[in-house]
Amino acid sequence: MPIYSRRTFMEQLGRGVGASIALPSLTAMAQQNTLDKQTLNIALCGLGRYANVLKGAVTASQSCRLTGIVTGTPSKAAQWKSEFTIPDKNSYTYQNFDQIADNPDIDLVYITLPNGLHKEFTMRAAKAGKHVIVEKPMAFTEKDCQEMIEACQKAGVQLAVGYRLHYDPHHIELKRLGQNKVFGQVRLIEASLGYRLAGISPDDWHLKKAIAGGGPLMNLGVYCVQSSRYVLGEEPIAVTAQFGPVSMPDLFREVEENITWQLYFPSGAVCTSSCTSNCSIDRFFASADEGYFELEPALSYGPFKGRTSQAAFNFPVVNQQAAQVDDIARHIMSNKSLPSHISGEEGRKDMRVIEGIYKAAISGRKVNLVY
Repeated sequence: MPIYSRRTFMEQLGRGVGASIALPSLTAMAQQNTLDKQTLNIALCGLGRYANVLKGAVTASQSCRLTGIVTGTPSKAAQWKSEFTIPDKNSYTYQNFDQIADNPDIDLVYITLPNGLHKEFTMRAAKAGKHVIVEKPMAFTEKDCQEMIEACQKAGVQLAVGYRLHYDPHHIELKRLGQNKVFGQVRLIEASLGYRLAGISPDDWHLKKAIAGGGPLMNLGVYCVQSSRYVLGEEPIAVTAQFGPVSMPDLFREVEENITWQLYFPSGAVCTSSCTSNCSIDRFFASADEGYFELEPALSYGPFKGRTSQAAFNFPVVNQQAAQVDDIARHIMSNKSLPSHISGEEGRKDMRVIEGIYKAAISGRKVNLVY
Protein backbone atom coordinates (compact mmCIF):
# COMPACT_ATOMS: atom_id res chain seq x y z
CA MET A 1 0.00 0.00 0.00
CA PRO A 2 1.52 3.39 -0.96
CA ILE A 3 2.40 5.84 1.80
CA TYR A 4 1.57 9.44 0.98
CA SER A 5 4.79 11.51 1.05
CA ARG A 6 5.37 15.24 1.30
CA ARG A 7 6.44 15.28 -2.35
CA THR A 8 3.27 13.46 -3.41
CA PHE A 9 1.20 15.95 -1.41
CA MET A 10 2.81 18.96 -3.06
CA GLU A 11 2.30 17.46 -6.51
CA GLN A 12 -1.36 16.73 -5.81
CA LEU A 13 -1.95 20.18 -4.31
CA GLY A 14 -0.48 21.73 -7.44
CA ARG A 15 -2.81 19.71 -9.65
CA GLY A 16 -5.82 20.61 -7.47
CA VAL A 17 -5.09 24.32 -7.51
CA GLY A 18 -4.66 24.25 -11.27
CA ALA A 19 -7.83 22.33 -12.00
CA SER A 20 -10.21 25.17 -12.85
CA ILE A 21 -12.33 26.35 -15.72
CA ALA A 22 -12.69 29.75 -17.27
CA LEU A 23 -15.39 31.94 -15.77
CA PRO A 24 -17.91 32.84 -18.47
CA SER A 25 -18.06 36.54 -17.60
CA LEU A 26 -17.60 39.09 -14.86
CA THR A 27 -19.09 42.52 -14.44
CA ALA A 28 -17.06 45.40 -15.75
CA MET A 29 -16.30 46.46 -12.20
CA ALA A 30 -15.06 43.03 -11.16
CA GLN A 31 -12.90 42.81 -14.30
CA GLN A 32 -11.43 46.22 -13.69
CA ASN A 33 -10.65 45.33 -10.08
CA THR A 34 -9.01 41.97 -10.74
CA LEU A 35 -7.52 41.63 -14.21
CA ASP A 36 -3.83 42.36 -14.85
CA LYS A 37 -3.03 42.48 -11.15
CA GLN A 38 -0.41 40.75 -9.05
CA THR A 39 -2.13 41.23 -5.70
CA LEU A 40 -5.74 40.96 -4.60
CA ASN A 41 -6.86 43.62 -2.13
CA ILE A 42 -8.97 42.29 0.75
CA ALA A 43 -11.21 43.98 3.32
CA LEU A 44 -12.07 42.07 6.49
CA CYS A 45 -15.68 42.54 7.52
CA GLY A 46 -15.91 41.94 11.28
CA LEU A 47 -12.81 42.24 13.45
CA GLY A 48 -13.48 39.56 16.05
CA ARG A 49 -11.47 36.52 17.10
CA TYR A 50 -11.26 34.85 13.69
CA ALA A 51 -10.26 38.09 11.97
CA ASN A 52 -7.18 38.07 14.18
CA VAL A 53 -6.33 34.63 12.77
CA LEU A 54 -6.92 35.82 9.23
CA LYS A 55 -4.77 38.92 9.49
CA GLY A 56 -1.75 36.68 9.99
CA ALA A 57 -2.83 34.58 7.02
CA VAL A 58 -3.20 37.58 4.74
CA THR A 59 0.19 38.85 5.88
CA ALA A 60 1.74 35.46 5.12
CA SER A 61 0.05 35.09 1.75
CA GLN A 62 1.82 35.63 -1.55
CA SER A 63 -1.12 37.01 -3.52
CA CYS A 64 -3.16 39.14 -1.11
CA ARG A 65 -2.88 42.21 1.03
CA LEU A 66 -5.19 43.72 3.62
CA THR A 67 -6.34 47.11 2.40
CA GLY A 68 -9.68 47.61 4.16
CA ILE A 69 -11.66 46.91 7.32
CA VAL A 70 -15.31 46.94 8.36
CA THR A 71 -16.17 47.20 12.05
CA GLY A 72 -18.64 48.74 14.44
CA THR A 73 -15.99 49.37 17.11
CA PRO A 74 -13.98 52.61 16.73
CA SER A 75 -11.12 51.35 18.94
CA LYS A 76 -10.66 48.29 16.73
CA ALA A 77 -10.71 50.47 13.64
CA ALA A 78 -7.96 52.68 15.07
CA GLN A 79 -5.82 49.69 16.04
CA TRP A 80 -6.08 47.94 12.68
CA LYS A 81 -5.57 51.12 10.67
CA SER A 82 -2.39 51.77 12.58
CA GLU A 83 -1.09 48.18 12.34
CA PHE A 84 -1.72 47.80 8.60
CA THR A 85 -1.41 51.44 7.47
CA ILE A 86 -5.02 51.44 6.26
CA PRO A 87 -6.22 54.90 5.21
CA ASP A 88 -9.40 56.33 6.68
CA LYS A 89 -11.15 56.04 3.33
CA ASN A 90 -10.75 52.24 3.45
CA SER A 91 -12.26 51.90 6.93
CA TYR A 92 -16.02 51.32 7.04
CA THR A 93 -18.77 50.83 9.58
CA TYR A 94 -21.69 48.48 9.11
CA GLN A 95 -23.87 51.49 8.39
CA ASN A 96 -21.77 52.99 5.58
CA PHE A 97 -20.53 49.64 4.24
CA ASP A 98 -22.33 50.05 0.90
CA GLN A 99 -20.00 52.93 0.02
CA ILE A 100 -17.33 50.29 -0.56
CA ALA A 101 -18.76 50.06 -4.09
CA ASP A 102 -16.90 53.28 -4.93
CA ASN A 103 -13.53 52.09 -3.62
CA PRO A 104 -11.17 50.59 -6.24
CA ASP A 105 -8.65 49.75 -3.49
CA ILE A 106 -10.79 46.79 -2.37
CA ASP A 107 -11.42 43.75 -4.59
CA LEU A 108 -12.83 41.22 -2.13
CA VAL A 109 -14.68 41.27 1.19
CA TYR A 110 -13.97 38.49 3.67
CA ILE A 111 -16.98 38.20 6.01
CA THR A 112 -16.18 36.99 9.53
CA LEU A 113 -19.29 38.33 11.24
CA PRO A 114 -21.63 36.28 13.47
CA ASN A 115 -23.62 33.69 11.51
CA GLY A 116 -26.83 35.67 11.33
CA LEU A 117 -25.12 38.47 9.39
CA HIS A 118 -23.49 36.30 6.72
CA LYS A 119 -26.34 36.55 4.25
CA GLU A 120 -26.91 40.29 4.60
CA PHE A 121 -23.30 41.29 4.09
CA THR A 122 -22.72 38.79 1.30
CA MET A 123 -25.64 40.32 -0.57
CA ARG A 124 -24.45 43.86 0.13
CA ALA A 125 -20.87 43.07 -0.93
CA ALA A 126 -22.09 41.46 -4.14
CA LYS A 127 -24.27 44.46 -4.91
CA ALA A 128 -21.20 46.63 -4.40
CA GLY A 129 -19.36 44.60 -7.05
CA LYS A 130 -16.93 42.92 -4.66
CA HIS A 131 -15.94 39.26 -4.59
CA VAL A 132 -16.83 37.49 -1.35
CA ILE A 133 -15.44 34.92 1.05
CA VAL A 134 -17.93 34.14 3.80
CA GLU A 135 -17.21 32.08 6.88
CA LYS A 136 -19.08 28.94 7.92
CA PRO A 137 -21.92 28.23 8.25
CA MET A 138 -22.75 30.06 5.06
CA ALA A 139 -26.25 31.00 6.29
CA PHE A 140 -29.15 29.67 8.38
CA THR A 141 -31.01 27.80 5.62
CA GLU A 142 -30.38 26.23 2.24
CA LYS A 143 -32.78 28.78 0.75
CA ASP A 144 -30.67 31.63 2.13
CA CYS A 145 -27.56 30.04 0.63
CA GLN A 146 -29.21 29.81 -2.78
CA GLU A 147 -30.19 33.48 -2.64
CA MET A 148 -26.59 34.40 -1.82
CA ILE A 149 -25.32 32.34 -4.74
CA GLU A 150 -27.78 33.95 -7.12
CA ALA A 151 -26.95 37.46 -5.90
CA CYS A 152 -23.26 36.92 -6.58
CA GLN A 153 -23.97 35.40 -9.98
CA LYS A 154 -26.17 38.34 -10.89
CA ALA A 155 -23.46 40.79 -9.83
CA GLY A 156 -20.76 38.86 -11.72
CA VAL A 157 -18.63 38.32 -8.62
CA GLN A 158 -17.26 35.13 -7.13
CA LEU A 159 -18.44 33.59 -3.86
CA ALA A 160 -16.27 31.33 -1.71
CA VAL A 161 -16.85 29.75 1.69
CA GLY A 162 -13.98 29.56 4.17
CA TYR A 163 -13.32 25.82 3.89
CA ARG A 164 -9.70 26.03 5.06
CA LEU A 165 -9.30 22.28 5.68
CA HIS A 166 -9.24 21.59 1.93
CA TYR A 167 -5.80 23.20 1.96
CA ASP A 168 -4.33 21.09 4.74
CA PRO A 169 -2.23 18.07 3.62
CA HIS A 170 -3.75 15.82 6.28
CA HIS A 171 -7.25 16.38 4.92
CA ILE A 172 -6.12 16.09 1.32
CA GLU A 173 -4.80 12.68 2.34
CA LEU A 174 -8.06 11.73 4.09
CA LYS A 175 -9.89 12.54 0.88
CA ARG A 176 -7.47 10.46 -1.18
CA LEU A 177 -7.68 7.46 1.15
CA GLY A 178 -11.47 7.51 1.20
CA GLN A 179 -12.39 8.39 -2.36
CA ASN A 180 -9.70 6.16 -3.92
CA LYS A 181 -10.65 3.30 -1.59
CA VAL A 182 -7.01 2.78 -0.66
CA PHE A 183 -8.16 0.51 2.18
CA GLY A 184 -11.31 -0.63 0.41
CA GLN A 185 -14.82 0.70 0.93
CA VAL A 186 -15.20 2.97 3.95
CA ARG A 187 -17.96 1.56 6.17
CA LEU A 188 -17.93 3.78 9.24
CA ILE A 189 -16.83 7.33 9.98
CA GLU A 190 -16.74 9.03 13.35
CA ALA A 191 -16.21 12.80 13.19
CA SER A 192 -16.75 14.93 16.29
CA LEU A 193 -15.83 18.41 17.46
CA GLY A 194 -16.50 20.36 20.62
CA TYR A 195 -15.13 22.59 23.34
CA ARG A 196 -16.41 23.68 26.72
CA LEU A 197 -18.18 27.03 26.91
CA ALA A 198 -18.47 27.16 30.70
CA GLY A 199 -17.72 30.66 31.97
CA ILE A 200 -18.90 32.36 28.80
CA SER A 201 -21.09 35.43 29.21
CA PRO A 202 -24.83 34.68 28.93
CA ASP A 203 -24.95 37.57 26.46
CA ASP A 204 -22.43 35.99 24.06
CA TRP A 205 -23.83 35.82 20.54
CA HIS A 206 -23.13 32.07 20.31
CA LEU A 207 -25.96 31.54 22.81
CA LYS A 208 -28.54 33.66 20.96
CA LYS A 209 -30.54 31.78 18.34
CA ALA A 210 -31.41 34.90 16.37
CA ILE A 211 -27.76 35.66 15.62
CA ALA A 212 -26.12 32.21 15.97
CA GLY A 213 -28.84 30.13 14.33
CA GLY A 214 -28.18 27.26 16.74
CA GLY A 215 -25.63 25.85 19.14
CA PRO A 216 -22.60 23.65 18.43
CA LEU A 217 -24.20 22.17 15.31
CA MET A 218 -24.19 25.61 13.68
CA ASN A 219 -20.90 26.63 15.25
CA LEU A 220 -18.91 23.45 14.64
CA GLY A 221 -21.02 20.85 12.86
CA VAL A 222 -20.12 21.93 9.35
CA TYR A 223 -16.63 20.49 9.87
CA CYS A 224 -18.03 17.07 10.69
CA VAL A 225 -20.53 17.15 7.82
CA GLN A 226 -17.89 18.37 5.36
CA SER A 227 -15.28 15.78 6.28
CA SER A 228 -17.66 12.85 5.89
CA ARG A 229 -18.88 14.14 2.52
CA TYR A 230 -15.46 14.72 0.99
CA VAL A 231 -13.82 11.60 2.39
CA LEU A 232 -16.57 9.44 0.90
CA GLY A 233 -17.14 11.56 -2.19
CA GLU A 234 -20.88 11.03 -1.68
CA GLU A 235 -23.91 12.99 -0.55
CA PRO A 236 -25.84 11.62 2.46
CA ILE A 237 -29.34 10.41 1.66
CA ALA A 238 -30.83 10.33 5.17
CA VAL A 239 -30.13 11.41 8.73
CA THR A 240 -31.15 10.57 12.29
CA ALA A 241 -30.23 12.83 15.21
CA GLN A 242 -30.59 13.30 18.95
CA PHE A 243 -30.23 16.33 21.20
CA GLY A 244 -27.95 15.62 24.14
CA PRO A 245 -28.37 16.51 27.82
CA VAL A 246 -28.23 20.12 29.03
CA SER A 247 -25.74 20.50 31.86
CA MET A 248 -25.63 24.33 31.78
CA PRO A 249 -29.30 25.38 31.60
CA ASP A 250 -28.55 28.97 32.58
CA LEU A 251 -26.53 29.36 29.38
CA PHE A 252 -28.29 27.08 26.91
CA ARG A 253 -31.81 28.44 26.94
CA GLU A 254 -32.10 29.20 23.22
CA VAL A 255 -29.68 26.83 21.47
CA GLU A 256 -28.61 23.22 21.94
CA GLU A 257 -25.67 22.36 24.19
CA ASN A 258 -25.07 18.87 22.75
CA ILE A 259 -26.21 17.07 19.60
CA THR A 260 -25.37 13.72 17.99
CA TRP A 261 -26.36 12.56 14.51
CA GLN A 262 -25.94 9.76 11.99
CA LEU A 263 -25.60 10.34 8.25
CA TYR A 264 -26.48 7.51 5.84
CA PHE A 265 -24.70 7.38 2.47
CA PRO A 266 -25.58 5.58 -0.80
CA SER A 267 -22.61 3.19 -0.47
CA GLY A 268 -23.95 1.98 2.88
CA ALA A 269 -21.40 3.96 4.89
CA VAL A 270 -22.60 5.62 8.08
CA CYS A 271 -21.05 8.68 9.72
CA THR A 272 -21.74 9.27 13.42
CA SER A 273 -20.89 12.71 14.77
CA SER A 274 -21.22 14.68 17.98
CA CYS A 275 -20.87 18.39 18.52
CA THR A 276 -20.80 19.76 22.04
CA SER A 277 -20.30 22.90 24.07
CA ASN A 278 -19.67 20.86 27.20
CA CYS A 279 -16.25 19.27 26.59
CA SER A 280 -13.27 19.17 24.27
CA ILE A 281 -13.28 16.65 21.43
CA ASP A 282 -11.57 16.89 18.05
CA ARG A 283 -11.45 13.57 16.22
CA PHE A 284 -11.89 11.88 12.84
CA PHE A 285 -11.82 8.10 12.36
CA ALA A 286 -12.69 6.04 9.27
CA SER A 287 -12.91 2.25 9.17
CA ALA A 288 -12.70 0.53 5.79
CA ASP A 289 -12.76 -3.10 4.64
CA GLU A 290 -8.98 -3.46 4.78
CA GLY A 291 -7.82 -0.91 7.31
CA TYR A 292 -8.47 2.44 8.95
CA PHE A 293 -7.25 6.04 8.99
CA GLU A 294 -7.63 8.72 11.63
CA LEU A 295 -6.70 12.20 12.84
CA GLU A 296 -6.68 13.56 16.39
CA PRO A 297 -6.67 16.57 16.58
CA ALA A 298 -8.60 16.52 13.35
CA LEU A 299 -10.93 19.42 12.57
CA SER A 300 -9.54 22.42 14.45
CA TYR A 301 -6.60 24.61 13.47
CA GLY A 302 -4.05 21.88 14.19
CA PRO A 303 -1.30 20.89 14.29
CA PHE A 304 -2.90 17.61 13.30
CA LYS A 305 -1.67 14.16 14.15
CA GLY A 306 -2.79 11.19 12.05
CA ARG A 307 -2.11 7.65 10.99
CA THR A 308 -3.45 4.76 9.00
CA SER A 309 -3.53 1.11 10.01
CA GLN A 310 -0.11 0.86 8.35
CA ALA A 311 1.85 4.02 9.15
CA ALA A 312 1.76 7.44 10.75
CA PHE A 313 1.20 10.55 8.63
CA ASN A 314 4.23 12.74 7.96
CA PHE A 315 3.06 16.04 6.55
CA PRO A 316 4.21 19.63 6.99
CA VAL A 317 2.27 22.05 9.15
CA VAL A 318 0.77 24.64 6.82
CA ASN A 319 -1.02 27.93 7.30
CA GLN A 320 -4.44 26.74 6.14
CA GLN A 321 -5.91 30.22 5.84
CA ALA A 322 -2.94 31.63 3.91
CA ALA A 323 -3.10 28.76 1.42
CA GLN A 324 -6.85 29.32 1.10
CA VAL A 325 -6.74 33.05 0.38
CA ASP A 326 -3.78 32.62 -1.99
CA ASP A 327 -5.65 30.04 -4.05
CA ILE A 328 -8.81 32.15 -4.15
CA ALA A 329 -6.81 35.23 -5.15
CA ARG A 330 -5.00 33.42 -7.96
CA HIS A 331 -8.27 32.14 -9.40
CA ILE A 332 -9.94 35.54 -9.28
CA MET A 333 -6.98 37.44 -10.71
CA SER A 334 -6.69 34.97 -13.59
CA ASN A 335 -10.43 35.25 -14.24
CA LYS A 336 -11.11 31.57 -13.46
CA SER A 337 -13.98 30.11 -11.47
CA LEU A 338 -13.21 28.96 -7.95
CA PRO A 339 -12.73 25.25 -7.17
CA SER A 340 -16.05 23.57 -6.44
CA HIS A 341 -14.96 22.38 -2.99
CA ILE A 342 -14.86 25.95 -1.62
CA SER A 343 -17.78 27.38 -3.61
CA GLY A 344 -21.08 28.77 -2.43
CA GLU A 345 -22.70 25.64 -3.85
CA GLU A 346 -20.67 23.57 -1.39
CA GLY A 347 -21.93 25.76 1.44
CA ARG A 348 -25.49 25.23 0.26
CA LYS A 349 -25.04 21.45 0.31
CA ASP A 350 -23.74 21.53 3.88
CA MET A 351 -26.67 23.64 5.00
CA ARG A 352 -29.12 21.18 3.47
CA VAL A 353 -27.61 18.48 5.69
CA ILE A 354 -27.56 20.68 8.80
CA GLU A 355 -31.22 21.57 8.33
CA GLY A 356 -31.95 17.84 8.05
CA ILE A 357 -30.07 17.13 11.28
CA TYR A 358 -32.15 19.67 13.18
CA LYS A 359 -35.38 18.27 11.69
CA ALA A 360 -34.41 14.74 12.70
CA ALA A 361 -33.47 15.77 16.24
CA ILE A 362 -36.71 17.71 16.73
CA SER A 363 -38.97 15.01 15.25
CA GLY A 364 -37.14 11.94 16.56
CA ARG A 365 -37.51 10.38 13.09
CA LYS A 366 -35.21 9.57 10.20
CA VAL A 367 -35.25 12.40 7.67
CA ASN A 368 -34.63 11.73 3.98
CA LEU A 369 -32.48 14.35 2.30
CA VAL A 370 -34.03 15.41 -0.99
CA TYR A 371 -31.77 16.53 -3.84
